[in-house]
Amino acid sequence: MRTELEAGACGFSKPHPNMDRQHSEKPHSHTTADRTSSTMSQNSRSSQCQTRTCGNPEGDARCPASHRFSSHVSRSTKDLSCMKVPQDPAHRDRQAHPTTILLCKSHSSQAALVPKEHKMFMEEAYNAAICFKMLRDLNSSDPLHLKYIIKKIKNMAYGTPNLVLETIHDYFVDNPKISSRHRFRLFHVLEAVIEASDSLEEAWEKSFMQLALENMTKSTELEEAYQDAASNVLLAICRHSWRVVAQHLETEVLTGVFPHRSLLYVMGILTSNEAVFNRGEKACWEEQLAQMAVKSVQFLNTDVWSKELLLALTKPDRTHQEQPPEKAFLFIYYGLILQAEDNSTTVRTHVRTLLDTSHQWPKQREGIALTIGLAAVRHLDHVWAVLEQFGRSTPVKWSLHSFCLKNSEDLQWKWASSTILLAYGQMAVRAKAHILPWVDNILSRMVFYFHYSSWDETLKQSFLTAVLMLVGAISRNEGAHSYEFSQISELLECLMVLMEKEPRDTLCTSTRQQTIHIVSSLCKLRPPLDLERKSRILSVCLHSVLALPLLDVLEKHTCLFLEPPNIQVRSWRMVPFTGAQRLPDLLRIPAQTLYNKTSEALDQMLQSFIMQNPTADELHFLLSHLYLWLKSEKAHERQRAVHSCMALLRFLSHNPYLDPKEDFRRIGQLVGMLGILCQDPDRATQHSSLEGVGHLYQLLIRRRVRGTPKVEVQAPEQLVQASVDGAPVWSSGDQKTAPTTPQKMAFPKDGILQLGSSQVIKEVMKHLTTVELNDLIWTAIDGLGSTSPFRVQAAADMLLTTIKEHGASLETVAKLGRAIHLQLCSVRVPQAKENALHAITLLARNHTPELVATFLDFSIPLDSHAFRLWRALGAEQPVSRLVLAMLLAWLQERPLPAGTRDGSPQPKDKPRLRSLAAMNTLRELQFAREFKKAVQEAYPELLLALLTQMHYILELNLPDEPQPGQKAPEAATSSPQRCSTSLEALKSLLSTTGHWQDFAHLELQGAWKLFTTIHTYPQGVGLLARAMVQNHCKQIKAVTSLLLPSLQSKEERERKAAILILTEFLYSPALLEVLPRQAALTALARSLRDPSPEVRVLSLQGLGNILFHPEKGSLLRGQLPPFLDGFFHNSEQVVVQVMGTVSDVLHRLGAHSAAAQSLRVAINARSFFDDERDRIRAAAMALFGDLVAAMVDRELRGLRTQVHQSMVPLLLHLKDCCPAVVTQAKFALYRCAVLLRWPLRHTLFCTLAWERGLSARHFLWTCLMTHSQEEFGIHLAQALSSLHSRHHHVKTWAALFIGYTICYHPQAVSQMVNSVDTNLLFSTFEDLTKDPEPGIREFASRQFSFLQKVAARPQ
Repeated sequence: MRTELEAGACGFSKPHPNMDRQHSEKPHSHTTADRTSSTMSQNSRSSQCQTRTCGNPEGDARCPASHRFSSHVSRSTKDLSCMKVPQDPAHRDRQAHPTTILLCKSHSSQAALVPKEHKMFMEEAYNAAICFKMLRDLNSSDPLHLKYIIKKIKNMAYGTPNLVLETIHDYFVDNPKISSRHRFRLFHVLEAVIEASDSLEEAWEKSFMQLALENMTKSTELEEAYQDAASNVLLAICRHSWRVVAQHLETEVLTGVFPHRSLLYVMGILTSNEAVFNRGEKACWEEQLAQMAVKSVQFLNTDVWSKELLLALTKPDRTHQEQPPEKAFLFIYYGLILQAEDNSTTVRTHVRTLLDTSHQWPKQREGIALTIGLAAVRHLDHVWAVLEQFGRSTPVKWSLHSFCLKNSEDLQWKWASSTILLAYGQMAVRAKAHILPWVDNILSRMVFYFHYSSWDETLKQSFLTAVLMLVGAISRNEGAHSYEFSQISELLECLMVLMEKEPRDTLCTSTRQQTIHIVSSLCKLRPPLDLERKSRILSVCLHSVLALPLLDVLEKHTCLFLEPPNIQVRSWRMVPFTGAQRLPDLLRIPAQTLYNKTSEALDQMLQSFIMQNPTADELHFLLSHLYLWLKSEKAHERQRAVHSCMALLRFLSHNPYLDPKEDFRRIGQLVGMLGILCQDPDRATQHSSLEGVGHLYQLLIRRRVRGTPKVEVQAPEQLVQASVDGAPVWSSGDQKTAPTTPQKMAFPKDGILQLGSSQVIKEVMKHLTTVELNDLIWTAIDGLGSTSPFRVQAAADMLLTTIKEHGASLETVAKLGRAIHLQLCSVRVPQAKENALHAITLLARNHTPELVATFLDFSIPLDSHAFRLWRALGAEQPVSRLVLAMLLAWLQERPLPAGTRDGSPQPKDKPRLRSLAAMNTLRELQFAREFKKAVQEAYPELLLALLTQMHYILELNLPDEPQPGQKAPEAATSSPQRCSTSLEALKSLLSTTGHWQDFAHLELQGAWKLFTTIHTYPQGVGLLARAMVQNHCKQIKAVTSLLLPSLQSKEERERKAAILILTEFLYSPALLEVLPRQAALTALARSLRDPSPEVRVLSLQGLGNILFHPEKGSLLRGQLPPFLDGFFHNSEQVVVQVMGTVSDVLHRLGAHSAAAQSLRVAINARSFFDDERDRIRAAAMALFGDLVAAMVDRELRGLRTQVHQSMVPLLLHLKDCCPAVVTQAKFALYRCAVLLRWPLRHTLFCTLAWERGLSARHFLWTCLMTHSQEEFGIHLAQALSSLHSRHHHVKTWAALFIGYTICYHPQAVSQMVNSVDTNLLFSTFEDLTKDPEPGIREFASRQFSFLQKVAARPQ
């Protein structure tokens, strides 16, 4: 046993089996007998220990080599290696050690020894020896070794604290001369052991308290660190019996001598650390401290005490970010003393003296403010006066005016205004209920210093701290709501300025968060905020928070600072008796956490607003400021905004503040915004939007049931689950962690949120009113103008969905249509544009009239986007017919300007412009495939309407459409143009509906120009009707059925157009199938009484038609021979008139044509084709064309021969120098082709009408030679004879004709030409090589070379 004890006492490596279980054992409750037994064991082995250690003069028994400490040790709570203690060499401390390890006890203890169980005796003896050894090893200089020792001692203290305490006590008693550093470490261990003990016996309290008090005031090389370590032992004792310590402290403080810093240190920790006391004991300490302050008032008048106090308060701190507890306590204690002082003069003097000290360091300013605040509890008036006087002092004025600081002494005044602001805040906190009458005064001073102090981070933080304290004091006062504070608006403006000055790309402090919290509190006070100021608050706060960059960017920007605060936040909350902490007051917080807190503050502000005014208007007001951010082009801004919106809706969903009987204002706009964001590319935004829609859905359900606070919403039964996808909801913005999945979120309406976004929106739509649906659609339309493709597509999808579900019940469709047109031009997403157009198609089913009228307003001119809208409007066949009918109806709204009729009123501009727009639209829609069938069906109505419209425009003397850059009213006063919109519409009507033959008649005759003047208009209409008759138009019957109602119209222009058509239709056999002869006669007779002279004249001409007088046929035929003789009259005028008369006779004969005399007429007319006189050539060709047109349905062989023989002359005269001749030659050639039944007549017409150059001539030659092969010789002979023409154009065209013939039929030509003809060809082609036209020169050169080769061949 002795050997074992000796080994344990000397630190050998043989451990006791129970040693490793010390930490897990339950604490023992040791008695005096236990300690005596331990003493006996120690005393019995003391002699052995001495033997072991006698060779070591320092008494440090070395452990054998087999004793090893683990290299891996856990971090100690109090790491002595990190303490700021001077590290001297270890041998200095070892010299003070005793030469033996003393384990002896006093003789009285030995007398108390009693027998004990052998095992218990061995265990405690071993533990005591180990503890003693570890206490001695605290003198080690190895940091890892120290950590390990401290850890083991603490573990032992948790199991057997009394044993460790006893050993420590014995160590101090037996080793009084140990070094200060060793003692310093022992104090820390002792502190930890006392704290680990559940209870502390009175004897130990007295003993260790005496030990602490003796060492607290000692001066060592460790300076304040040593004193603080001893003081901490006293503080540890306070955890078990604070009253004893407090009583001793009070005694020491009230001696009249200024207390030692260690006493103040202990009192500072007691004041600031809540953990020292049990529940309710802190208040007792504060009460005792207040009594001590009352007793210390007498010392204020003691110069020495007061000077030492001021010296201690102004003593520079070790670090300016940290204030020692003794100094923090001294500010509090000083304030309590001034608070207890009854003499106001003394209070004023001390407060001013304190203010006259340096204000350079932040902790100093906070301490001064705290002292002043405590003094103001009983002396508010006097403290206020001193602050006012100090604020007007010269140094403070200098600091306010930002004068240049010349030396370090001036720095003490630079932030004096910051101290004043903090003092005002502390005054508000301490004054409590008495502060309300002072609030406006304090606020006015705060606002003053905010505006006029040198702006920097210090002032900002001081201002915020002071305002936070003031607002907190007001909020805790129950009577605050009965006051009206006049300075609230000024303070709010300061806060907004502060927010606006915050850097927009960094988030390093909690300034935004604090400011928003202040605003939330201020808005609860009276008077309530007006809308303008509240709007500014919302705009500034939202911009300051939501516009911050991404968190990754924020962190990078912070790291760029030279001395970055690393997202620091200052703990500004100052509670009563707050002292300095051991940790710095700048706590480093990650950007994610700081932003989350700021965002939460913003959400709470919105909730505070709605709580103050729980109305639907207030909700709309708040949300309207969020809408700007919900539409942001930046993903993280949308993500933040929609989260705030969702949080507000969730708050209202869980807390029924809103009156369910009140209709939500513009709730449709919110549904639209959230619905669009449900398709946001950012998954977090999608999720927040969908959740927001869910909360909104519950609010709508609650409104439907009118007043039920909580409604369990069931999922729609017919809707299947259609989630977006199964991917986790990760974020591309600020959300760095995965939000809770929808299955685990506590949604109030889980059923509906299991649906896809489109289905959710459909469900929400069912609970919206018509007005709210309109708001939803307007939001979707507004989204079409976004620059974000996803937003445009989502808006188009929502627009289509809404109209598909509720299009029939919508209102203000006209405005919707106009808005869609405005947005359509900016839509660059093809599918989105298609959806928007399809929405128009669906709207047209029930709202065609409104849409037609609206679209007409932006159809002058008709741009591509408007045209697509018109096409979408008529995409469905029934609607397209209705659209055309309405356009025709608008076309008939033709008011005349004042002065055009007798006494007619001035029309409105809109109907007139819509009439012109309808004309413009009708022209374009004829080319749209959606309206093709409808236009075909409405051909008769369109024909009459267009003819009437042309007359209307001629009456107005207006152009048809404004030119680009010209407004409609300006265009309405300009001069008429050659070709009107209505004329172009008429042309397109004929060409797009298959009536191209009618179109060809007018085009080849150049008849369109007849429609451009009011005087030639009847002639143009007549030619059109005549073309329809000659071409046997299938629409004659349908048009005729509309003529009789038109003849009875109130508008003269309609009657005029109708009578013009009817008089020509009288020559058509199809007329009688619809309008019997007697009915036609009656209609014409009725028109003789028409108010219009022109209508009466035309009616009279119609009554003279051969249809009603068959006997006129023979009379007219009998007049033809004399007329033919007149062709040879010497007068050109007479010949032209005679030829025109013959044409008129042929037309009037109609079906009773002069077939017998047609051959003679043809021969005579052909004889004048080459007449030298232009007018006669033109008249002859016109007569020949009219004759052919009249004989189309009759097979006259002689006439066909004449037609064949006329083809080459007509072809050659297509290049006549006279335009009239060219026109008549084209028309006659075309009529001849019709008579000869040439194929490709439409191509022939197009070539004759518009083609120019050699290609057109080649095509015409090809047609002639292909379809008239039997007359090859005749055609060639005619061409050869034309080479002798004196007209250059005829000669040239003949040479080209022959050239083509030579190229394709060289053998036939060689057989027909003689040497004279060959020489003539040589001469002609040689001349043409000098023609001005390059194409002709090239062709002539090739032909000349070819002829030379042919001539060189042997015959």
